[in-house]
Amino acid sequence: MKEFQKDLIDWYIKNHRPLEFRLKKDPYEIWISEIMAQQTRIEAMLPYFKRWIQQLPDIESVAKCDDEKLNKLWQGLGYYSRCKNIKKCAIECVEKYSGKLPCTKEELLKLPGIGPYTAGAIASIANGQRVSAVDGNVIRVFSRLYNIFEDVTKTSVKKQIEELVDESLPSKEEISYYNQAIMELGALICIPKNPRCELCPVKKYCDAKDPGSLPYKAKKKMRKIEYKHLYILVHKDKVHVVKRADTGLLAGLYGFDETKPEHIIESIELEPYIHIFSHVEWHMDATLCIVDREDSNYKTVEEIEEHIAMPSAFMPFMKQVKEYLWKK
Repeated sequence: MKEFQKDLIDWYIKNHRPLEFRLKKDPYEIWISEIMAQQTRIEAMLPYFKRWIQQLPDIESVAKCDDEKLNKLWQGLGYYSRCKNIKKCAIECVEKYSGKLPCTKEELLKLPGIGPYTAGAIASIANGQRVSAVDGNVIRVFSRLYNIFEDVTKTSVKKQIEELVDESLPSKEEISYYNQAIMELGALICIPKNPRCELCPVKKYCDAKDPGSLPYKAKKKMRKIEYKHLYILVHKDKVHVVKRADTGLLAGLYGFDETKPEHIIESIELEPYIHIFSHVEWHMDATLCIVDREDSNYKTVEEIEEHIAMPSAFMPFMKQVKEYLWKK
């Protein structure tokens, strides 16, 4: 096992991406980056991360930040519940830990929105705690190393892989490099499709006969389809936006009306759009309605773009509305 650890760490030192949040080993930056990187490639996440850190450089600034600004900073990353949990976590850290994240994986797991992987990443990379950080990349690497053909979405199989990872951990002095090395191996070499086995630094330890077929996952259930018709109200150069309910999908964010308005001067059918969430699809039609009056919920395009978090589900319609306003 020591040879495996050494080969992997040596490769990492020579080939890792210079990700600032990991190199600095700042617990706060590691936390924010890892939450942002869930369901998002690191390269795509980086601009969001840099903007966030510029405006919210520490935990106390997150705890004090109003929800509208937080949602706006998060816009484009999806899964806005994660953003809400970041604030909840920040408030708890201010109240209990003097505005810092606790040091151990066990303590971190008690905080809102921090699961085993994120807790392990913070504790091991920033604090040198000898604990694992098992995400999708690590599951893929170890399912191939040990040629595991069982469904990795099953709790029992995940636990089996976590135990194998725990058994592989090096000393406390090397844990930061080691955990990052496994993540990096999964991101750069042991990739989901067409793994680059010829470049793998630990190929000689791998039992996989057909690495590209692993990890095995059972087919997901078909997503539920929901049909929606939106009414996008425009008066002069302003657009009517509606804050959504505090529960359900896209809770507390802004969208458009789902009830046909009165006082319509002109109607224009917009191009339909299908937005796919993890468990449901929204099949949406939309009508642009020119109306003859407005209230305080009407905003200019500039106000929407600068201050309002518009989920990506509605952005194709917002784009069409902007095109209409530009042509006027």
